[in-house]
Order: sequence, then C-alpha cells, then structure tokens
Amino acid sequence: MSIEELEAQYLIHRMEPGEMVLSFDCADADLNDFILNAAPDYGKALLSVTYVLASRESPDKVVGFCSLANDRVSLSDFESSTEFNRFRRQQGFPQAKRLKSYPAVKVCRLGVDLSMKSQGAGTMLLNFVKTSFTVDNKAGCRFITVDAYIDAIPFYEKNGFSPLSSDDEEAKYTRTMYFDLNDIA
Repeated sequence: MSIEELEAQYLIHRMEPGEMVLSFDCADADLNDFILNAAPDYGKALLSVTYVLASRESPDKVVGFCSLANDRVSLSDFESSTEFNRFRRQQGFPQAKRLKSYPAVKVCRLGVDLSMKSQGAGTMLLNFVKTSFTVDNKAGCRFITVDAYIDAIPFYEKNGFSPLSSDDEEAKYTRTMYFDLNDIA
C-alpha cells in the first residue's frame, strides 16, 4: 500500500487523556503492553506523548502508534570527544554552533499491528514525526533518535536513520540511531 493510500484510509492523532486502545498486537509483548496499558499514564505524567494510527472509518481500530519524548545528542553518547567532533563536522555545524549537546526528539516506542506489517504504516508514523518537527516545530529540534531493536535496524535505515556512534556496534538488543531533520528542513 502506498503512503498516499494509507493517508486516505488512516489518520494519526494524539492520544487523549483517558483514551484507551482495546486491541493491538504487534507480536512484541512490551510494545503491546505499553499501548494497551501504560501509554495514558506516561502521557498523564508528562513523560511521553503517544500518537496512534487509526482507521478513518473505525477510529477505535488502532493499527500503529509511536510514543515520543524529549532527548538530546550529546558528547556522552560517543566513545570519545574525537568521535563527537567528527559527528558535528558531518552535520555541518559551524564552529560557533559547536555545543556539548543538540536537541532531539526520541521515538521511545513504535509498533505496527500485525494486520498492517510491511504496508507502510511504520514509515507513515515516522514521516509524521519528521513533519511535526520540521513544519510545525514548537521548539528547537535537530535530530530524531531511537534505540532500535536489532531486527528493526533495516527498517530505520530504509527511513533515513543512521547509527549514532560506534560504541554499541556489538549490542545484543538495541542500537542507538538518529535522523538529521536538517536533511529535509
């Protein structure tokens, strides 16, 4: 299914306080539990904001979600200051903008229901995040970050994400990745 077809059939909206998702299965118990039980509490505690992808015809039919929180890309994310400086040069920051950290938004959780796997729903959610922080940005935000499950790395790479540093190359469960919003701004 193309992104245009998805956008015609599905809508992304911010999960409202008290809103509950009654049915969702992405084959990952942690992600399922989050959207079914924990997302409203995280929103209420101002720890994250969750957006759901739901059918336009049946808004209670959630087929995907992403949860976002503030983050930063900083010197402490890298093995050495040399690696951090190399990263800053690659991003084209002028000398005057060489800070110890740069603002980011973190994709804390992203899940797509099994009924929509490999149909573009995850890409639609990431495009929503990219657009939200380039077109309607409410605060400075240069990067999108994610601690990608190892088996999800190809999905994030397909969507323009790169490994943040080399210090987690041998990680067993997740790898920190980033997307530079300046590439589309």
